[in-house]
Amino acid sequence: MNTLFISAAVASGLVGAVLLGMWLRRLLPDDHLSGDSKDAVKLAMGLIATMTALLLGLLVSSAKGSYDSERTEVVQLAAKIAFLDRVLTAYGPEAADARTRLRSVVGEAIRSMWPEDAGAVAELQPDEQAGVAMYAALQGLAPRDDTQRAAKALALGLAVDIGQLRTLLVAQSIPSISLPMLIVVCCWLVVIFTAFSLLAPTNATTALALVAAALSVSGAIFLVLELDYPFGGMIRIPSRPMLAAFERLGK
Repeated sequence: MNTLFISAAVASGLVGAVLLGMWLRRLLPDDHLSGDSKDAVKLAMGLIATMTALLLGLLVSSAKGSYDSERTEVVQLAAKIAFLDRVLTAYGPEAADARTRLRSVVGEAIRSMWPEDAGAVAELQPDEQAGVAMYAALQGLAPRDDTQRAAKALALGLAVDIGQLRTLLVAQSIPSISLPMLIVVCCWLVVIFTAFSLLAPTNATTALALVAAALSVSGAIFLVLELDYPFGGMIRIPSRPMLAAFERLGK
């Protein structure tokens, strides 16, 4: 989804609503702009503005919650990968092949989740064959004593946890923002800005204030959409935790 394009479209629509209200103000008869009429419109717009603020707050909260959840899972994934490498190191030189496979799998995961090309789409689906080969390498370890048996059991458990986290990231890649809800919010905003510009005096100061408010609201829509796509766009989950874990692998 092109969040910048959608946000620009929302901003254009709200600025258009401001211009529409100013144009309608010139066409309406004076009795439609009397004090009583303005008070009635203000009450109606106050109700819509309150509902819009609540709904926009829910959208921001939902997007931020989804972003924070996936960011936490990435940190957990990096921590478990680093710990798995430490366990394999403690197992002994017999686990060298498993450690090599782990480094290869993690490197490929980083390249697919955070592609070097900024315009490329992140691929969250893990390489199942590489994952199975990694798990088979762990299963193939033949412990000689209790220490290695405990290390093998711990390594297998960590491998399962890592696979579950990757699967969870894939499952959560579905957008959490409801499209109908977002459309309703945008429609309410158009109504609000049209009414505001209809009631406001026609001068450069009020026009500038309304345009600034329209741009601010469209910026909030942009943040909501960006947070809802944590592995793409400008506000993406940083790859630093995974890179830090990758740099320690094999050392």
